[in-house]
Amino acid sequence: MGPTAEQEMWKQIKDEKTALLVTVRKDGSFDSRLLGCARKDFDGTLWFLALKDSPKALEVETNQPALVSYTRPPDGEFVSISGRARIVENPVQINAFWSESLRDWFPDGPKSPSIRLLALDVEVAKFWTKPTSSAYYYVHLNGTAS
Repeated sequence: MGPTAEQEMWKQIKDEKTALLVTVRKDGSFDSRLLGCARKDFDGTLWFLALKDSPKALEVETNQPALVSYTRPPDGEFVSISGRARIVENPVQINAFWSESLRDWFPDGPKSPSIRLLALDVEVAKFWTKPTSSAYYYVHLNGTAS
């Protein structure tokens, strides 16, 4: 039996260090920016770190739609994941997700009082494994794929 669509999606992104986050501003327009990935086994939620007063944190305070995108153009791999984003203030979890590669964004380290977790509860993921392919995997959070 082969991997599930969720496992295949996780395989595509688990080692990525950055992603592009797209959020919706209060005026309804889109905003995008790079962010550092906090890795852990995939359990239906993707985790990132954010500064508490950053525009991205303010745009996703509670249960807001968001999209995260990962690309590896030379390999022809593209992943687009959408869901609901929320901010989590939990120093224990922040410390558990911390890696030194995140220090570029957060020079004061994991103990900084301004760091928050940005959680994306995945609803839908699409991923392509060839640049010229019109075929892609489509994953719902409940594990169904097409």
